[in-house]
Amino acid sequence: ISASKKLLVMAGFIGEYPCTVDAKGRFLLPGGLKKQIPAKEQKRFVVHRGMEKHLVIYTRKEWEKISEEVNSLNLYVRKNREFLRKFNRGASELELDSMNRLLLPKTLTEYAGIEKDIVLFAYGNRIEVWSEAEYSRMMKDESSDFAQLAEEVMGKKSADDDEDLS
Repeated sequence: ISASKKLLVMAGFIGEYPCTVDAKGRFLLPGGLKKQIPAKEQKRFVVHRGMEKHLVIYTRKEWEKISEEVNSLNLYVRKNREFLRKFNRGASELELDSMNRLLLPKTLTEYAGIEKDIVLFAYGNRIEVWSEAEYSRMMKDESSDFAQLAEEVMGKKSADDDEDLS
């Protein structure tokens, strides 16, 4: 693996990509995002409902890893079964067509409120698909809110590290 490919594997996806969905539910996978996906994984994807009002796309290979983890839950526990059903609800395989487009299932676009303009928000192992309006609402954030969130999420990590040193 080349140095750039190793970096990509460690860093994951990155970027925000505005796109347009056509009347059939297709959108063009942006070249800048496609370049970040390993060549062997650029054809097959899985999309499912996100935790908020959006969709999440994984490469088929990444979906298999996530499915293995989720499917290891104890099905004798009711909450686990409920989670599995909700997690997998609407999950669909996508294939990149000859024009580098992906077709989103109608039920999923309705769930996410996607009509025409979307934002692909790529990070880690996932590509989130948001309606442009919902994405704007979610990202409206005062810097003080972000600072507080950063302190709550990352500040505890530093405090734990400090405790380990004593």
